Amino acid sequence: MRLGELAERFGASLDAVELSDRPVLGVAPLEAATATDVSFLANPKYTPLLQTTSAAAVFVGADFQGAAACPLLRVPHPYLAFAKCIELFYPQPQPLGKIHPTAILGADVELGAEVTIGPYTVIGDRVRIGDRTVIHSHCTLYDNVVVGAECLIHSHCALREGVQLGDRVILQNGVVLGGDGFGYVPLPDGRHYKIPQVGTVTVEDDVEIGASTTIDRATLGATTVGAGSKIDNLTMVAHNCTIGKNTILCAQVGLAGSTHIGDQVILAGQVGVAGHLTIGDRAIVSAKSGISGSVPANARMGGIPAMEQRLYLRVSAALKQLPDLLKRVRTLEAKLKE
Repeated sequence: MRLGELAERFGASLDAVELSDRPVLGVAPLEAATATDVSFLANPKYTPLLQTTSAAAVFVGADFQGAAACPLLRVPHPYLAFAKCIELFYPQPQPLGKIHPTAILGADVELGAEVTIGPYTVIGDRVRIGDRTVIHSHCTLYDNVVVGAECLIHSHCALREGVQLGDRVILQNGVVLGGDGFGYVPLPDGRHYKIPQVGTVTVEDDVEIGASTTIDRATLGATTVGAGSKIDNLTMVAHNCTIGKNTILCAQVGLAGSTHIGDQVILAGQVGVAGHLTIGDRAIVSAKSGISGSVPANARMGGIPAMEQRLYLRVSAALKQLPDLLKRVRTLEAKLKE
């Protein structure tokens, strides 16, 4: 593809029209790009790399001001343009629409058009799978599972009985949906009586769930993940949780039972949330924070226990001064005893 064609495809303003015939063959970060790669600048901290990059061109914001060693492609959202360039230059393989002979399908299974099922995958009774969905090898779908259209389920995923996926859901390797919730009744003799977990898990359209993440079925009703939400690797979502639309849960987040997360929430890595709490829409919680109480909408929180973000930063700064402050207090105490 030529640089001028790329600019036209993405509606970009090319500031070196005379270089429109320059070939573009791939995509790379600024520091690794060659003379046939396109790159992008979205984070201002990397601006100095524009002076040294060998890229054929770089996507920048429409209002970017600064010099560069290569032509600039001005667009409203350079990071999005970069992502779409990756799709353009590195297209994903198309599904084969075939059932591998080693796959096992139960009774009354309904398959849509062009469904692909990989080796040694087991599909239970009365499962429904939508058009153009791909299920890779060694997956297990229990009875009565429903999978929407154009889903992608990678190897070694397990979907327990009655789990429901919407359209265009992506499950990375090793996801477990619908395992029993962790519910027990303490008995007087110290034993624990298991509470039957008879609910399900419902995942709405355009959700992606990272590798080795587990989402437990509800005791009654459904544990739900709202449309457009993205859940990172090694995340734990307990029984009866609800996650809103377009919410982000980063790696190793843990939600205790009956936690309710709003829309467009961001929980950074290793955030832990106690059970029976509500986190309001658009809240953002810093990494490694511990949430012990409900969080209002639009809040910015951090720390253990979590507190308002600005207070958390002040507390963190003060902690570094504690050894010196303790020394000064002891000095003052000694003087008072004289």
